Amino acid sequence: MAGFDVADGGGKASGAMLSIGELAERIGVPTHVLRYWETRFPQLRPLQRSGRRRYYRAEDVALAERIHHLLHVQGFTVEGARKALSEAGAKGGEAPAVKIREEPAAGNDAKGQVHGVPVAALVALRQRLAAALD
Repeated sequence: MAGFDVADGGGKASGAMLSIGELAERIGVPTHVLRYWETRFPQLRPLQRSGRRRYYRAEDVALAERIHHLLHVQGFTVEGARKALSEAGAKGGEAPAVKIREEPAAGNDAKGQVHGVPVAALVALRQRLAAALD
């Protein structure tokens, strides 16, 4: 189907908004964590429709994924992640790049995978996130 993002498997158009439950499932955190992040990261402002239902645009999704990466992958504190995001915004919105090694190393296997995830998929995800932040 043209215009649909096959990578997420959800059958939604790539530009479609996600509900809070869909975003929570996508990045692997409970919905209350996303609501908490909204109180701590002023940049994260989903649309709120009737009944205060939250809908996240593509830029909100990219930001939530960036916040998740800073907190859960890089080990930042909430305050440290806020500072990193505000510094990235002051420098033109470009966050520090995370280099993905493509040769086998500790944690990588000979098939080009990092902890069971193909490196090509990680590189493609990184490019999608970078494009969403632009």
